[in-house]
Amino acid sequence: MKDHSHIEEIGQVLDGTQTGRDDFVSDSWRRCVEVYGMDPTRREPAHVVTEAELRDHRKQAEWMIAAARSGLQSLFRQVSGQDYVLLLADAKGVCVDFFGDDNFLDDLRSAGLYLGYNWSEDLAGTCGVGACIVTQQPVTIHQDDHFGNAHTALSCTAAPIFDSLGQMAAVLDISLLRSPTPKTSQKLAMSLVTNSARRVEMANLMAESRQDWVLRLSASPEFLDVDPEAAVRLDGSGRVIGHTNAARQLFPDGDPIIGRGIDEVLGITVDDLPDLMRNRPTEDRVVEMLDGGALFGHAIAPRNPRRTYGGVRRGGVLAGLSDGDPVMTRMLSQAEKLAKTSIPLLIHGETGTGKTKLARTIHMTGRAGGFVSIDCAGATATALEEAFSHVFGPTTLLLRHIEYLEEATSALLSGFLDQRPDVRTLSTSTVSPKDLALPQSLFHRLHGYTLSLPPLRQRQDLGWLIDRLLRRRAPDDFRLSPSARADLMGRSWAGNLRELEHALDVAVALCEGQVIDLPDLPRAADAPGETGESLEQILDACGWNMARAARRLGVNRSTVLRRMRREGLQAPN
Repeated sequence: MKDHSHIEEIGQVLDGTQTGRDDFVSDSWRRCVEVYGMDPTRREPAHVVTEAELRDHRKQAEWMIAAARSGLQSLFRQVSGQDYVLLLADAKGVCVDFFGDDNFLDDLRSAGLYLGYNWSEDLAGTCGVGACIVTQQPVTIHQDDHFGNAHTALSCTAAPIFDSLGQMAAVLDISLLRSPTPKTSQKLAMSLVTNSARRVEMANLMAESRQDWVLRLSASPEFLDVDPEAAVRLDGSGRVIGHTNAARQLFPDGDPIIGRGIDEVLGITVDDLPDLMRNRPTEDRVVEMLDGGALFGHAIAPRNPRRTYGGVRRGGVLAGLSDGDPVMTRMLSQAEKLAKTSIPLLIHGETGTGKTKLARTIHMTGRAGGFVSIDCAGATATALEEAFSHVFGPTTLLLRHIEYLEEATSALLSGFLDQRPDVRTLSTSTVSPKDLALPQSLFHRLHGYTLSLPPLRQRQDLGWLIDRLLRRRAPDDFRLSPSARADLMGRSWAGNLRELEHALDVAVALCEGQVIDLPDLPRAADAPGETGESLEQILDACGWNMARAARRLGVNRSTVLRRMRREGLQAPN
């Protein structure tokens, strides 16, 4: 009988009748029928991804899992004994981390409240995670708010988690298998999940900001140092290069805030930040807002200040992708200028060098609103048309693996770009522009300028990259032994960042204590010296350190010196 009344109410909503449901629930029901073609009379089971797919989803979300785990553990301790289960889902709706009572695991798996289950709205219908992804707001989907009859016993409260560039990255969900009938019974769950999501964003921002100023803000001095409401990360000129989602409210016009000066909304500059540090009483750290209001501020100085090159201090969100490697610095400077234009860019580099990450960062720095990503490897005409249907208004279209675009789909892509001058393309390829086998007309639509990412073995900020990636995978008290660090610094990294990430994952998993030593590292995936580089290139990448170059080549230091003499190479003064 309950199922029948639920189906009847969905029909009323589709007919335009107001039934008292929250608007976002009614809107979701309409999408379920009219967009996804779902049938409310069918009891659809929960959707679960394969183990291989789950590994991929967890790999993509590992930085968020690391930032969230401590907060999730704390939250689960607060609700233990109350039958709650906590889910961390990625931005695609797949559960990548989970905390629940082991005594109810069978029930939780049956309900889909477990690792690997996909709660995107187009698969699961109206649900907490799916509605949160669509609305990008905290929501409670309580009992028969759910579209599918298989889920109407559940109560799910979810809050979005945004990365420091303002992009939705994950959903934190707190669910009950059974709950009291009134929806108001979930007010506590809503408070817990929104506060926890805010703290995860804060933890992630702090982990990324060791080289930059952070300004944390609160309306109350009592909570400023222990649980602030918002935070921004600032470069040396006072521009915002990262922020928590709550900081959006400081810039009420709704435009992206990355790259904007903090002095646009607060009556301070970078020079005023030292006056807001902990050496002053909390109640004295008042920050006036330009609209007449005031907040309390806590400034945190850079722990590892960025080095400067040529007398110019590097800044901006793109600068966070490097720590002073000359080739990267020049390329990122170009990327930051080009990001604010509509020029189509081709991002070229070996596999694993970070092409997609660079493209996403360019998008966040630029002006386009939407972001659609297409993998051209094996993309069919149907898949392209489906992707194009999600392109509304000014949009960045990321075309990954453009070298694999087939001839039949090339014409379709050309036609689409002809009709949509408001679409800005970013393309990635492991093939250099001169070797791309694309129709000439399409090539010139996609190639306005090439940004080339150097392979990891040629980068001079390898030590910084190792430390940064390790911090994302382990607590701050983890460290590398000198021999382990020397080994990592000496490898050729044919798989680039991806290979380095895998090596650190293995090392963290195998390490017994808090010091990662040589036996904890996996063997190098490639033979030393098989990189195709000249000796001079290797020496440049190693800062002309003979011992480091010898380790990278897998030879003795004397061999390096003999080769240098034979090739007439001398260390620069």
